[in-house]
Amino acid sequence: MNRTDRLYALTEELRRVGRAGTTSTRLARLFEVSPRTVKRDVSALQQAGLPVVAQAGLGGGYVLDASVGLPPVNFTPAQAVALALAVRALPAGSPFGTDAEAARAKVLDALPPADRARADELAGRVWSRPDRAGDEVPPQVLRGVEESIGRRRVLAIEYRRSDGALSRRRIEPVVLARTEGTWYVVAWCQAREDLRWFRLGRILRADLTPEGYDPRPVADIGTAPPDARPVSSRPSD
Repeated sequence: MNRTDRLYALTEELRRVGRAGTTSTRLARLFEVSPRTVKRDVSALQQAGLPVVAQAGLGGGYVLDASVGLPPVNFTPAQAVALALAVRALPAGSPFGTDAEAARAKVLDALPPADRARADELAGRVWSRPDRAGDEVPPQVLRGVEESIGRRRVLAIEYRRSDGALSRRRIEPVVLARTEGTWYVVAWCQAREDLRWFRLGRILRADLTPEGYDPRPVADIGTAPPDARPVSSRPSD
């Protein structure tokens, strides 16, 4: 990463951590430079007018002055390509796939013309083979599951069991999990009064109900499968 990109990324990281701030040691580890380089970069940002405050002492670090308004978050061409690559790598039938594609388009459309051209040129030099397709999941089912989790509303489903029999359940989704190339919704089944793994490809119908629910802790499900991991909107520190 060149210095210009690093200064931009440093600004975005300071904006991300907000009032909590962060230390030069952590920033050095994040950007793979020395703490001295971080201090020089912060000094350059301060001279350019960015309101970065250095807090001394134990637990101190760098904080953006909360009293100063900040512009909207922008993306570098490389970040835009990284997001596009992640979206295009999703297999067909992935939850939130439609929203992911819409977000990808918004990010690219929001880039300034020069950055958009750079992102297009960079993206043309990246080839990716999407993960193998999973089960065919009707869009109505995907949207029902997504809304159930997002709005905390009980979901009424029609489910085809492994033996081919059909059953109707009312479930309270806890997590969406993808393991061994297959998507599942792990949910509290009101009929069984227990947690169950429902394969998305076997849900024939999913209707949102007016009934609300309080999601059970993810820890109740137990240990995640070896090839599954949480998806967070914030990188780990």
